[in-house]
Amino acid sequence: MIRPKALTKGATIGLISASGATPPEKLYPAIVSIEKLGFNVIVGETCRARHGYLAGSDELRAHDVNEMFRNPQVDGVFCIRGGYGATKILPRLDFEMIKNNPKVFAGYSDVTALHIAFNQKCGFVTYHTPMPSTEFIAQNMDQFTWDSFMKQVMATDNNCLLLNPPHQPMTTLVTGKATGQLVGGNLTLITASLGTPYEIDTKDKILFLEDIDESEQRVDRMLTQLKLAGKLDEAQGLLLGAWTNCGPDHPEHPERSLSLNTIFEEILVPLKKPILMDLACGHCLPTMSLPLGRTITVHAETQKIKVIG
Repeated sequence: MIRPKALTKGATIGLISASGATPPEKLYPAIVSIEKLGFNVIVGETCRARHGYLAGSDELRAHDVNEMFRNPQVDGVFCIRGGYGATKILPRLDFEMIKNNPKVFAGYSDVTALHIAFNQKCGFVTYHTPMPSTEFIAQNMDQFTWDSFMKQVMATDNNCLLLNPPHQPMTTLVTGKATGQLVGGNLTLITASLGTPYEIDTKDKILFLEDIDESEQRVDRMLTQLKLAGKLDEAQGLLLGAWTNCGPDHPEHPERSLSLNTIFEEILVPLKKPILMDLACGHCLPTMSLPLGRTITVHAETQKIKVIG
């Protein structure tokens, strides 16, 4: 896997939305939040465009992605937000050109579709990170989250430990040790990739999963689909992040649902692969940034995750 050139102070960031439309009042604060990190910003057309719930047409969103990778003045590409729509532009991306111009690419949630495609079709590491119009400008944005983000995008060759915030321990679901390339992201987007030319490859990989606003039943359904597709069996181990607002459809009748812990025990534990849960990563603050495509080792007993290659 190619590791993109690390960002430095004064680097130029191409700011885009491959997914949902950005609320106009959040654009300027998002730009300022990047500039405060010491970067310059080129704002893509998609940051001001709207086509219903999308940041412009499929053609425009794909054009913004392609042009930011093609532009030699752009050192890194940040997705301003998630939402929905990244999967729609995959057939319009110039993967050969993007492969020849690897850059730090950052975002998460709906951006998972692009992480999978760039990792697998272009062969370079990407970064699962908070985003400028959401976490960057949140009043409760914390130092742990900033430090984790900057450590990843400004030290792309760094071998390091992926640590939770102090006093926020991970949980061992299944013991053991596993080594493999870190892949994954949002469970909904990963499941949506199945049966397409952009389907996630989990063979001998460490699979990271997180989600938001999905009922426990839907989490069950998606994990079951990954299981039936062989994606869980092929993985060397699993990392489970935040499951924000993932509860029962009818909170007043919890007995009519299965808890996430029960779902994990019934679907994931029988895999007999090392599994760590409660990673501070996903739709949450604090949140760590992850280098997707790097090789990591997971020590489930000691709850240590180390980037080694």
